[in-house]
Amino acid sequence: MSAPAVHRYGPASDQFLELTLPDGDGPAPVAVVVHGGFWRAPYGIELARPLAADLAGRGWAAVAVEYRRVGAGGGWPTTLADVAAAVDALPDLPGADRLDLDDVAVIGHSAGGHLAAWLAGRGALPPGALGAGPRVRVATAVLQAGVLDLAAAAAAGLGDGATQELLGGGPDDVPDRYAVADPARLLPTGAATLCVHGLQDTSVPPAQSERYAAAAGRAGDRVDVDLVPGDHMVLIDVAAGPWRRTVAWLSTRPTAARHGTTLGS
Repeated sequence: MSAPAVHRYGPASDQFLELTLPDGDGPAPVAVVVHGGFWRAPYGIELARPLAADLAGRGWAAVAVEYRRVGAGGGWPTTLADVAAAVDALPDLPGADRLDLDDVAVIGHSAGGHLAAWLAGRGALPPGALGAGPRVRVATAVLQAGVLDLAAAAAAGLGDGATQELLGGGPDDVPDRYAVADPARLLPTGAATLCVHGLQDTSVPPAQSERYAAAAGRAGDRVDVDLVPGDHMVLIDVAAGPWRRTVAWLSTRPTAARHGTTLGS
């Protein structure tokens, strides 16, 4: 595989992505990896790099995305606008002929799971809304301990108020922002989706994945749920069992939406 190539999608220091191409010459499926960290500045793309490298070694064109976070120019609407711009930039990248843009997966952990689910749901946004009219369609989504119901996350105070920091208030304060940013309101996505969550996760409760999956399934999406032993961070350990289960699911990723199943614990 190639060394990661850095490409800018905007002028700010954190508006860049890293593209790693697999071996070979033909188009490869694309995996966009979005890191977590409760949308806050101290946590960056270094969390996404091991996953991107592993996926590139498995034949994916891997894209690790950096974006502006709360405390460093991020928040509403910047953080969401950035990840949308990064994905929409894919057709213009040097070497875009190596990208199969009909087979794009988004993979995100924690707050990155929120952003990945939001990217998958952009097609449901009304014209003129932030992120509406995606240039690149998401076919597959892997949501690792994702913050997928923002209203519930705000009510529970997840991350010591991280959702309120991202959106500038609670659901009663800025309801229009929650209507645009909350993945639970952007269903169906049309993407085949895996929600994977650690049973011992004390940062983002498994109920976040279970509620999103249930709502998405009712809307007609294919959603599989994999509840695994472990905590919040085990999901992004490329040497651990949950990641191996995730890449196995990706290797047989479905192409048609249907109701999902629970893979087990």
